[in-house]
Amino acid sequence: MFEINLDVIKKYDKPGPRYTSYPTAPQFNESFTSEKYLDEIIRTNNETAPPDLSLYFHLPFCDTLCYFCGCNMIITRNRGRVKEYVKHLKNEIDLLRTYLTTDRKAAQLHWGGGTPTHLDPDEITDLISYINQSFEFKAGAEEGCEIDPRGLTKEHLEALRNGGFNRISMGVQDFNDKVQKAVNRIQPEEMTRQVVNWVRELGFHSINLDLIYGLPFQSVETFTKTVDAIIDISPERIAVFNYAHVPWMKKHMALIKPEDLPVPEEKLQILKMTIEKLTGAGYVFIGMDHFAKPDDELAVALREKKLYRNFQGYSTHAGADLYGMGITSISQIGRCYSQNVKKENEYFTSLNNESFPVERGIYLTDDDVLRRHVITKIMCDFELDFETVEKKFSIEFEKYFSKGLEGMDDFLADGLVELKNRKLVVTQMGRLLIRNIAMNFDWYIEQKVDRAKYSRTV
Repeated sequence: MFEINLDVIKKYDKPGPRYTSYPTAPQFNESFTSEKYLDEIIRTNNETAPPDLSLYFHLPFCDTLCYFCGCNMIITRNRGRVKEYVKHLKNEIDLLRTYLTTDRKAAQLHWGGGTPTHLDPDEITDLISYINQSFEFKAGAEEGCEIDPRGLTKEHLEALRNGGFNRISMGVQDFNDKVQKAVNRIQPEEMTRQVVNWVRELGFHSINLDLIYGLPFQSVETFTKTVDAIIDISPERIAVFNYAHVPWMKKHMALIKPEDLPVPEEKLQILKMTIEKLTGAGYVFIGMDHFAKPDDELAVALREKKLYRNFQGYSTHAGADLYGMGITSISQIGRCYSQNVKKENEYFTSLNNESFPVERGIYLTDDDVLRRHVITKIMCDFELDFETVEKKFSIEFEKYFSKGLEGMDDFLADGLVELKNRKLVVTQMGRLLIRNIAMNFDWYIEQKVDRAKYSRTV
């Protein structure tokens, strides 16, 4: 438990990146081509000790629209459309497999969406089998899948578990009936509890539940009941996301009336209550919006300074090359980021021509690599040793990051960071505003070349 100063939080509430990458996605450009992506695959293959593989598969389909959703998803009940997509997803696996050396093993697998369990159990089994035949997995690999309890059967979970999946992540958002109706996601508490019971009965190692604060009609009183219920369910991990109302980016969010959203003061009180309850119940505050039980791998990685961050959020697999497959998927390999095309027809055409379906990306400069390291350390270790950075990159830290350090004055005064023995240390309170702190080391923001519209940091 720690003290939360709402006046300080309000002071820093402004738009900013979530730093699941650096440079962030708005800096990706179309001059990065599939040929450049292939070059980087081959280069990493030839490293003395090629990194492990982290595999992400984007399954974008849902059968109903959640008005709050910020994901890249497709609403459809056309089973033929799903089958056609999966067929091309297998083609992308084949294409990647052509160029990866056979000795590279997968340490991590994740299915995201959309709703991966929009696939029926037989389709799940078939795709898992294809992946397992195509890649060799390390012993104890982390294999996680996002699920939606609405329309889910125990057979869906059995197919995932039998195929090797050992982690489940599920959206809850809020158990309040009025909130659920306002965002078009009817998911009774009893339904969620039933799925959690199935997950535990089938022997999955871990379950994560997602909550969202800032949704229509939420109040401290109503959300307290949801948080109490979540604590009683007792998942290994909990994510508490800030609803970002960005109808200029996601048009369907215009279906949510701004006047129904909680006012900023109420929203902050909801956040304060949630953090106090979860930490009071024994969950470790990982940072930003993540909580985990003390013996969970995320909490252990935080203590041992082995936490990592990528497009899947906080992770325990630092150093692995992330290969994203499916539309809109982002890969992070070596010194590049690469994002796939967004439209199905373009995805299909590219793969039919045996070409990686790359739409855009970026090759990192030496400065990008340095700043990525610094921002990752701040976001994951919540401290930064200047001397260690100097040895790794042959720079004079205070000189190189003079502007970033100048920007620390307010954070120091407000008790969000400490500077001692040439180390920047983020306090517990500072973890809530870690995005703001990291922004001081972002060259694109510093040079005002970043014009992206981001969600607010609180």
